[in-house]
Amino acid sequence: MTFEIKLTSKMRDQLIEHAKSELPNECCGYITGKDDVCKTLYKMTNVDASPTYFEFDPKEQFQVVKAARKANEVPVVVYHSHPGSPARLSEKDLELLNDPEMTYLIISLENNCTDLKAYRIIDEQIHDVKLNVKEDNYVS
Repeated sequence: MTFEIKLTSKMRDQLIEHAKSELPNECCGYITGKDDVCKTLYKMTNVDASPTYFEFDPKEQFQVVKAARKANEVPVVVYHSHPGSPARLSEKDLELLNDPEMTYLIISLENNCTDLKAYRIIDEQIHDVKLNVKEDNYVS
């Protein structure tokens, strides 16, 4: 099985900026869109304010889903950062992230380097998701 999501270079840069702005804690958010095309990035609050864990504010989460529906989009990516560890799913991530339709994107800032990787979890199996980053003016 191969999976891919499409996002703009501007969105990739916004993800990295969000991760850096929340240091030393993890950042988190949603990206909404259609199918595998990412359209709108929603930076959200990590209510735990933790460097090793994130949790959405349920009210904020509901507002994002509502805004996405209004724009004829759906959540396609849950993203969060790993300030001091690689861009791979942690044991805690695997416990909590279990929607087979969702792509999980991690921004690693380990050793002052940025690394973005994405995954899907289907039947408890982890699948890599290719990040297809295009210039800002691409049309799907």
